[in-house]
Amino acid sequence: MFIKYGILSDEKFWEKAKNFVLLKNTEGTYTTLDEYREKIQANQTDKNGTLVMLYTSDRKQQHSYIESATRRGYDVLLMDNVIDAHFINALEQKLEKVHFQRVDADSIDKLIDKGLNNESVLSEADQTKLKEVFEQVLDNKMLNVSVEAQPTDELPVTITMPEFMRRMKDMAALSGEQSFYGNLPATYNVVVNANHPLINKILTESDTDAQKSLVKQLYDLALLSQNMLTGAELTAFVRRTVEKL
Repeated sequence: MFIKYGILSDEKFWEKAKNFVLLKNTEGTYTTLDEYREKIQANQTDKNGTLVMLYTSDRKQQHSYIESATRRGYDVLLMDNVIDAHFINALEQKLEKVHFQRVDADSIDKLIDKGLNNESVLSEADQTKLKEVFEQVLDNKMLNVSVEAQPTDELPVTITMPEFMRRMKDMAALSGEQSFYGNLPATYNVVVNANHPLINKILTESDTDAQKSLVKQLYDLALLSQNMLTGAELTAFVRRTVEKL
């Protein structure tokens, strides 16, 4: 904590202390900044040569996203301190070509964009149709629906919030002051995995009500994984799930 506050407030202190800053990952391993950069350099550098440091602010709530990252061989830092939003910003300003991304800020292939495109089993027409179905069922202007070709072992639907927006909101909440970003309504990206078998089932479902029910079920599962499904929506989800058993 002391080192973090010092880094944020004193440039001279940074020059002396940077070699003693320890980063902790989700496995409980501590490394210095230089050691960590060397550790992840080969696997976590994007197509533009930027080193992407993935982090989580809550290991339990973001577990599915951490698991997705570790399956790719990525390392995830634990950044669960109240000042870590500011600490991350400070590190990005001081470290050349380094960017931090929270594990649930985007789909896994976009968190560290290596310029590789997965092939989709769906045609462009089917992807457009699928996007329209989700937008119609969810009917929420604060949700941005996209259809992406992802590995089949990824979840059928994931919900993300862009890193910049989340970070600005976190810092606004920490300062306790009214700000433009703090007052903006939360917007989320709903990412539909075009290659997941359940997504193809939506397209081939001839019964409109059954199709809508499946979309809602998959979306609610995505909400549940983010601890965002509460109240009446959670009750309705539980009842639907029981009926399907």
